[in-house]
Amino acid sequence: MSNNGNTSKGKIVLGVIGYDCHSVGNKILEVFFTEKGFQVTNLGVMVSQDEFIDAAIETAADAILVSSLYGHGLIDCQGFRDRCVERGMEDIILYVGGNLVVGKTPFSEVEEKFKQMGFDRVFPPDVDLEEVARLLEQDIHARRTGKH
Repeated sequence: MSNNGNTSKGKIVLGVIGYDCHSVGNKILEVFFTEKGFQVTNLGVMVSQDEFIDAAIETAADAILVSSLYGHGLIDCQGFRDRCVERGMEDIILYVGGNLVVGKTPFSEVEEKFKQMGFDRVFPPDVDLEEVARLLEQDIHARRTGKH
């Protein structure tokens, strides 16, 4: 499921990182972002950092959207930006969202940890997807025009 790229708002790679096998939300994201005009490559579940980066390189993606629902996002995403830089993808936009940690950590603390790890935006599980699409379009446009 992808649009032809001619009218694409950007190319994105999405998937569920680590040993997480939660697939329903992943499919919802694929359909949603495709309908919003993004060219989507969906890697599915249980995706490694290198699989995300390989797909981003192969598709010349503008952004990688990482989901984690089983609470181990901090572990699974550790060093992700550094791996992107090592592989020549230093300008890739990195989004992460879901149930990123185990326990009742305030979201502001979770967001700060992921931003320190190099993620551009961090989203809670109850985020408004319309807002994510708007931010993603804005961030891709800013990267393409050098205004980031």
